[in-house]
Amino acid sequence: MIRIFNHYVSKVAFILLLLELVMLLATVSVASAIWVSDGQAYFSPTNLYISSLAFALVIIFSMSALGMYQHSTREGMRITLFRIMPSFALGFALLSALIAIRPDLSVGRGVSSIIFALGATGVVLTRLVVFKSAESALLEARLIFIGSGPIARECMELAVRKFGFHQFKVVGCLPVAGEATCVPDSYLLPMAESLLTMAQKYEASEIVVTVGERRSSAFPVDQLLQCALGGVRVIDAATFFEREACQIRLDSLQPSYLIFGGGFDQSFIRASSKRLFDLLASVLLFVLGLPVMLAAAAAIAIEGKGPIFYQQERVGRHGQLFKVLKFRSMRKDAEEGGLPTWAAANDPRVTRVGRVLRTLRIDELPQLFNVLKGDMSFVGPRPERAYFVDQLICDVPYYNVRHGIKPGITGLAQVRYQYGASKDDAVQKLQYDLYYVKNNSLFLDILILIDTVQVVLLGKGSR
Repeated sequence: MIRIFNHYVSKVAFILLLLELVMLLATVSVASAIWVSDGQAYFSPTNLYISSLAFALVIIFSMSALGMYQHSTREGMRITLFRIMPSFALGFALLSALIAIRPDLSVGRGVSSIIFALGATGVVLTRLVVFKSAESALLEARLIFIGSGPIARECMELAVRKFGFHQFKVVGCLPVAGEATCVPDSYLLPMAESLLTMAQKYEASEIVVTVGERRSSAFPVDQLLQCALGGVRVIDAATFFEREACQIRLDSLQPSYLIFGGGFDQSFIRASSKRLFDLLASVLLFVLGLPVMLAAAAAIAIEGKGPIFYQQERVGRHGQLFKVLKFRSMRKDAEEGGLPTWAAANDPRVTRVGRVLRTLRIDELPQLFNVLKGDMSFVGPRPERAYFVDQLICDVPYYNVRHGIKPGITGLAQVRYQYGASKDDAVQKLQYDLYYVKNNSLFLDILILIDTVQVVLLGKGSR
């Protein structure tokens, strides 16, 4: 994994994106050369370069939006083809809209057909080569865990199910006296030699410390120092979860990790760039989404009596209360008893129009006015109701940390986890929110927005 603006990115995924970008840029030139060789067209170099760049960026965006760089399963030819077809269809639709605005980007139907055929073929071949290379044992990270308790078990489960770009081989766990054993006996390693010798023997590339109590005499501090000096990387479980799952796990978190672990950028430059990004993104989305918003308002008005918009008090930055604005998607008497209630799957309070609005996330669009007003950001932890916040602050450690920045219309928890409707869901989402609060950047905001397109198009996590 590599770190770009504090966010962890798979090396293989990054290399794959660069290779496909270069390949797609070359595709337009090759297709144009084939077409010109038949004496059917001529393109100026400037037009060709701009068209090549537009095609490559749009296709890369389309594949990113549909999750093609979030490789989580072993991918063969059939799955690759299945994922590429909708991505190129989305790319074709976006390019058609772009050409309608900028006709000079058009290279003609004949060249376009060749471009898409060569581009799709090139993507398939590139991915097969990269994926086969990624499966090589030479690129496999070999891990030794210090500890055999519940956190070690969770780290092992995460490592084992990482079928994607970054694959692991768990060598085993080294038990520490005084800690309960929660891993299979087959993974327990005997301490018959020094830890450094053991790591070299098993060719371990990383040692992950999963022990919570590190002040006891049984904790091998000196041997871990020898490993670090000997070239074997040593990290703790919190770092492993943060890097591999984009989570700051509460069960492996110590206060010192948040205090001394870096991040939490609240500088003037970061705040200014985020506010400028919020304003530009909100205005652009408002202009593009205005027809959809008008249609949604009309549908709500036609369906039955009640207000079109719905205002609800939420908790913002530093615990400040504000009124969030949404399209009404539930009955007017949804909380007739006055007691706030979590939304449930197939909630009977949701109207027919409201169900469509929630599935497509259209009910969230009026929050653009909250962003323009400054109560919210475009990307950030979702704002929660004060009634639930008061409960969660008492029951969930570090819950109030998520209020260190402005809440957002979309966020990392929204694109990585299902709809939250319980205390357990709130804990899971908090772990993503803590990662975002710690590592937030403009780069991460853009990645979350791209992932949001996939959530909206596929209707993930709606209720």
